[in-house]
Amino acid sequence: METSETTQPRPTHTSLVAVGDSFTEGMSDLLPDGTYRGWADLLAARMAAVTPGFRYANLAVRGKLIRQIVDEQVDAAAAMRADVVTLVGGLNDTLRPKCDMGRVRALLTEAVERLAPSCGQLVLMRSPGRQGPVLERFRPRMEALFECVEELAHKHGALVVDLYGAPALGDPRLWDADRLHLNAEGHRRVAEAVWQTLGYPPEDPGWRLPPEATLPPRWVTRRIEDVRFARRHLLPWIGRRLTGRSSGDGLPPKRPELLPFEADRVPGAR
Repeated sequence: METSETTQPRPTHTSLVAVGDSFTEGMSDLLPDGTYRGWADLLAARMAAVTPGFRYANLAVRGKLIRQIVDEQVDAAAAMRADVVTLVGGLNDTLRPKCDMGRVRALLTEAVERLAPSCGQLVLMRSPGRQGPVLERFRPRMEALFECVEELAHKHGALVVDLYGAPALGDPRLWDADRLHLNAEGHRRVAEAVWQTLGYPPEDPGWRLPPEATLPPRWVTRRIEDVRFARRHLLPWIGRRLTGRSSGDGLPPKRPELLPFEADRVPGAR
């Protein structure tokens, strides 16, 4: 008896390498021991759960600009010859006081041209972005970056995960107090988005939908939070931008080698 429905085979990716900055390192999905988990670790745990012998490396370091990603991570990632490589970079450049978008495009193009032939599947992203005065100033640069991502994906056969267009990831409840990094729930949804883009069956079909509505905080509470944000996060961030320093200066990647990875090594992954 014939049927119009077909069962799609589950992907059989055996390795994953993640390249990028704080978003891919996992800030601000903080674990009790003080380390960061993040969407890439969660994704690796899911892939490892369905693929014996799965291997994973995460070369991302917070604060890295696209030039640093190209110089410090791309060749290492290409040499690993992984089934899947994720590349997210350039957003830190767009948030600098001065940004040459032509240079950013050229460097991102260089990264893609070196990574795409070396892996089974390259995955790029339109990064998530929330509303607010801090990021609004830089939004035209961000969208120019995402246009470049789309063009490169089309040319080199990369997949694009559209996080920027997902309503859920514009919800402030999915962001950390610094308003620049996703919280644990935000990272979980990103992992789901990449998982589905790679062809795995959905575990959360509604990942794009915002959480259920709740009463907004009172005006006084919002103003207190704004002051706390400015003192603890915004002013230090501006200071680093003006002085050319980075929160990742001197930090190594958390998983620099492509090694076997087990799902139960990531707390809360399943």
